[in-house]
Amino acid sequence: MRLNLKYIFLFLTTGVLIVAGIIFLVAYKRILWPNTVTGNEEFIYFNIPTGSDYSDVMHIITSEGILKDTVSFSWVAQKKKYPSHVKPGHYKISRSMNNNEIVNMLRSGRQASVKVIINSTRSLEKMASVVSSQLEADSAGIMKLLRDPQYLAGLELTPETAIGIIIPNTYEFFWNTDADKFIRRMKIEYENFWNKDRLEKAEEIGLSPMEVITLASIVDEETLMKDEERKIAGVYINRLKKPMRLQACPTIKFVTGDWTMTRVLDKYLFIDSPYNTYRHDGLPPGPIIIPSISCIDAVLDYEHHDWLFFAAKEDFSGYHNFAKTLAQHNRNADLYQKALDQRKIMN
Repeated sequence: MRLNLKYIFLFLTTGVLIVAGIIFLVAYKRILWPNTVTGNEEFIYFNIPTGSDYSDVMHIITSEGILKDTVSFSWVAQKKKYPSHVKPGHYKISRSMNNNEIVNMLRSGRQASVKVIINSTRSLEKMASVVSSQLEADSAGIMKLLRDPQYLAGLELTPETAIGIIIPNTYEFFWNTDADKFIRRMKIEYENFWNKDRLEKAEEIGLSPMEVITLASIVDEETLMKDEERKIAGVYINRLKKPMRLQACPTIKFVTGDWTMTRVLDKYLFIDSPYNTYRHDGLPPGPIIIPSISCIDAVLDYEHHDWLFFAAKEDFSGYHNFAKTLAQHNRNADLYQKALDQRKIMN
């Protein structure tokens, strides 16, 4: 009888251990086995939009085929109370991640940053479009705030100067950055850009940081040649000191909206706009484009010379002929106009 009891006990103990082992393996698989589908990539990314709930997350995960087993993921998510802690963001999934790691990452909102590249461009609309293609903020929302006088006043900006705080560079953002946070971040980056050295140089030439950027936006449109930027900046500084009107052709292109214009005809010079530097003294009320950093620094480090005029070279090299007198400038301009005539370029 004792022998039988011993075998029964041994049998029951073995059975319990087997069942426990099965339960452990099932739990281990659910929690700690890799459960991602990354294809040939070491990492993949997916976004959880602002306002999403748990059902939205499960729909995204299922539709994008991110996991091998959504049932086990859901089990772990429920156990760790993730459904009540959904956070938006841009999340990085690696090939080796298990359900426990994925849920912990999503629950804590530990998202990956996004690199946003902003280049020199002629319009805020294009900049907003580029940004909205990389962040959750939509271009319409960005543009609405950049045109809102009341909103901008809180940032010590106007609709005319708002474009000036956009400094071309590569920035890191969280994907779920909205329009307001984007603009405020750009204001901070603008203030950081104006370090002590740049501020001192701006003060030396008698311009505010925004005025420097405004002049840089004109210089940027005047030449494609980096080695001419400081020289052209020097021409405009000389005119401001005279004082002379800037008479900058890019401001006419800005007023008309025609950036393809090759000939600036006399009829355009009489357009009544504060941006028309042929009719108004000094700088326009704000930048006409988002200028490059090199042009901003070219204004701050402008070349000291006596030139007051420049005209595009007649060889269409992209360079300019510079002059100290109006008579010489007119001769240079005539050479360029004749070259345009020969090529039958009328506008």
